[in-house]
Amino acid sequence: MRIAPYACKPDHSRGRLYPEPPSATRTAFQRDRDRIIHCTAFRRLMHKTQVFVHHEGDHYRTRLTHSLEVAQIARSISRVLAIDEDLTEALALAHDLGHPPFGHAGEDALNQALTDLGPNFGGFDHNAQTLRILTRLEARYAAFDGLNLTWETLEGVVKHNGPIAARNMPPAIAAYVADHDLETDSHAGLEAQVAALADDIAYDNHDMDDGLRAGLFTVAELSRVPFAGEAFAEAAKVAAGVEESRLIHEAVRRMIGAMVDDVIAETRRRLAEAQPADADALRRLDRPMAAFSEAMAAREKELKAFLAQHMYSHPRVTVKREVARRVLRELFGYYRGGLENLPDGWREAAMGADEPRAARMVADYIAGMTDRYAVAEYHRVFDIVLEI
Repeated sequence: MRIAPYACKPDHSRGRLYPEPPSATRTAFQRDRDRIIHCTAFRRLMHKTQVFVHHEGDHYRTRLTHSLEVAQIARSISRVLAIDEDLTEALALAHDLGHPPFGHAGEDALNQALTDLGPNFGGFDHNAQTLRILTRLEARYAAFDGLNLTWETLEGVVKHNGPIAARNMPPAIAAYVADHDLETDSHAGLEAQVAALADDIAYDNHDMDDGLRAGLFTVAELSRVPFAGEAFAEAAKVAAGVEESRLIHEAVRRMIGAMVDDVIAETRRRLAEAQPADADALRRLDRPMAAFSEAMAAREKELKAFLAQHMYSHPRVTVKREVARRVLRELFGYYRGGLENLPDGWREAAMGADEPRAARMVADYIAGMTDRYAVAEYHRVFDIVLEI
């Protein structure tokens, strides 16, 4: 397939921080994707929360299954737009690597713990943590820390949600780009923009599916959202008389398809209008090229508002979110107050570091835990069994 002029091209990559000879069998972006798949942080996503915690059921999404679903949607869109599928897939697979256990509740707890220590401790941001994993924390290669990914992959990880103003830049990202400029004041390549929208499509629809499966709301309640109501009405025409689970699947697949088609149409319209000559020209544009239409953006906003009210704020979810925050907050206090309690490797490095660096290492260690390991460690340390 012929690749579009505005696509990121592996043969024109800006390269890796540590030069390596090219692979005889894979492009630079295929190599990035493969390194992400094989890294420890990616495997841990299997036991990290999307919304429901680890023991609530075998069929709810985890960070791993979510990342795979994002990759599938992103790759489908990128193929139609004739951009680099491998780079898009790599970015989709990497986008959640920095999430700590218990999803956004865990992120809130670690951010509060570091923020409470003072302005020099940097807080916690899952996107910045993804960059730290990819450039520092993964320890697999003899010649360098991290995965030594291409400039385009690191740029896409950092900027997939758009340019980052200096005043809003997490310290971990600021520290990295001071030595390896990722041009944070411009948009990312189109592959990263597509991966970001695929993330929105996946979690909107799959959280809706999981919420219905968990009984947090009903099909009738969800159908009051016009976008969902239309999809369920269409699904009912072909799923009359079948069990509700099939009706839900029929509706969800229609909603995903409608959102994907909308992204493709709107992105093509913007590209035809802007006519970027190459990937760098696309980065310099004053707005993203990959986007929902205004009509679909409004529909997606309504769906998000419904999920925020009926799922993310549901007592079953919020109660466990508070317990999750307690687990990470108290584990952070335990390890920071006694660095000798960290495991080998972490302990020696943290005890030889200054206070902000040691606190960051504690956060790194906790952020790498899976949900079930964090719960088991809390039980071991405090001899308290929590319902979570």
